[in-house]
Amino acid sequence: MTTTENITSSSAADLSQALQAGELSSVEVTRAYLDRIAATDGTIGAYLHVDADAALEAAGAVDAARARGEELGPLAGVPMALKDVVVTEGVPTTSGSKILEGWRPPYDATLAARLKAAGTVLLGKTNMDEFAMGSSTENSAYKVTRNPWDTDRIPGGSSGGSSAAVAAGLAPWAIGTDTGGSIRQPAAVTGLVGHKPTYGSVSRYGLIAFSSSLDQAGPMTRTVLDAALLHEAVAGHDPLDSTSIDSPVPVLAESARRGAEGDLAGLRVGVVTELGGDGHTDGYEPGVLARVAEAVALLEGMGAEVRQVSCPAFDLALPAYYLIAPSEASSNLARFDGVRYGLRAGDDGSRDLDEVMALTREQGFGPEVKRRIILGTYALSSGYYDAYYGQAQKVRTLITRDFTSAWDDVDVLVSPTSPTVAWTLGSRVDDPIAMYAADLCTLPASLAGVPAISVPCGLSDGLPVGFQIMAPALADDRCYRVAAALEAAQDAARGHALLAGIATTGIATKENAPS
Repeated sequence: MTTTENITSSSAADLSQALQAGELSSVEVTRAYLDRIAATDGTIGAYLHVDADAALEAAGAVDAARARGEELGPLAGVPMALKDVVVTEGVPTTSGSKILEGWRPPYDATLAARLKAAGTVLLGKTNMDEFAMGSSTENSAYKVTRNPWDTDRIPGGSSGGSSAAVAAGLAPWAIGTDTGGSIRQPAAVTGLVGHKPTYGSVSRYGLIAFSSSLDQAGPMTRTVLDAALLHEAVAGHDPLDSTSIDSPVPVLAESARRGAEGDLAGLRVGVVTELGGDGHTDGYEPGVLARVAEAVALLEGMGAEVRQVSCPAFDLALPAYYLIAPSEASSNLARFDGVRYGLRAGDDGSRDLDEVMALTREQGFGPEVKRRIILGTYALSSGYYDAYYGQAQKVRTLITRDFTSAWDDVDVLVSPTSPTVAWTLGSRVDDPIAMYAADLCTLPASLAGVPAISVPCGLSDGLPVGFQIMAPALADDRCYRVAAALEAAQDAARGHALLAGIATTGIATKENAPS
């Protein structure tokens, strides 16, 4: 595993074992990824900030501690990438927006602090849709990120920088955030595993807020076990986050290992009718539905009991989300006023504070952010609150009730992660409704706060398809068990070829991607 190609095609779990066994040093591993970034990221555009010197220094410190015989955790020395919405002390953090260009925070987000304490090595901060508002990473104020499978296509969003980095072998794993599907959808279209934890089970302290009742950070990885290991490292109660759940973290990695044994006898699986099921196939690509059906058959072959489950309120998730999330965004983004930090425009002494604030927001916010702020402000305005925001919250309650009812009959719910494979860059930029439709399948779990994972389930037209598994609140371990079983049941040789092919070449196209 000493060559760059071998290192960057390995899972994070394998790298951890090699580091602990002394077969590799953290400096060797980190340098291999930095070399890959230097050679490839000019095409992919996954990173907004990379500090090679700081990464190598951190890796050297881990190696020195290991040489002294200090007891280190399993993640020590393994490099990683963070979505640029995660506040990191002294490291540029922009949330993909010009309004925060050059800002270096004075503190770490809780999950960043936990990863630092675990000894992980930060490679850099990844590109994203501005303030996490988007499904394609085309809304970044800085650059467009490309899908390593086909560089003419999107890597998903808003965590597209993280998904592209892991899929292209530019990081072994990464943290993304998911408000309405921003971990799961990019994971699906780049052939990764992406998990949205139970709301409140991973601290939001230090995440630049988009929608406070929905935002949740989680892992984006190549394997289910990697996702479970990374999730365990960042999960747990945080008194700095008022929405943090004070309960033990489920044993996630062990659940993934159990699931990989392939025994799902007695597991009740519900296929959600409203998410690509009978009579609800409009907007879903046939290849996506075919791969999902094959995945369901594999679960059934491992002993799972499969049945159809109807969740009628799921049909209303899209309009409800696009009232609730923009409403909360209009409140959260009011803090960017050109006074305390970040961009300040027009402050030449001739303008009053209101003018400076207006100019700052005009220059600092991009079109999609402005669109959602305007929509959210309208929905919260006098005379419209009950008709829009209030009604959307009622729909949210109905969606939660549909989940609660479903859990009486099944243990997990499944669906496609995204109705389509990755689309061509630019093809939906001028059609917000088509862009929003990418989140049709991921929104219900976000609105209800339940855990959901996307795991690869094959290719359609040479591009990855994602399979979504949803479970009751705090049953994240159930997601990992089922996902690992599906992962193990699929063609192992093909699955390894997919990942190794991209990690070795750096870029795969629809024409040359392994199948």
